[in-house]
Amino acid sequence: MQATAYTYDPESRSGQVLLDDGTPVPFDAAAFDAGGLRLLRPGQRVRIETEETEAGAGTDSGTEASADTGAGSGRRITLVTLQTF
Repeated sequence: MQATAYTYDPESRSGQVLLDDGTPVPFDAAAFDAGGLRLLRPGQRVRIETEETEAGAGTDSGTEASADTGAGSGRRITLVTLQTF
């Protein structure tokens, strides 16, 4: 799935992307590290991978970085990397 980098904090290696419909979706350091990037600038096109999660199923604070996709479920970004053509 494609998105646009919206925010990025280099200290925590986390931030948000905007989906093409304008929905902001946060990502954590694990998702950023999985993509092998060193830096991310707002406006860059990125490729993201997500996984479906059940709302409230996790106890790790990283599970807070999800966007609702319906009642009782969520979407969590697992990888952020640059979009290549």
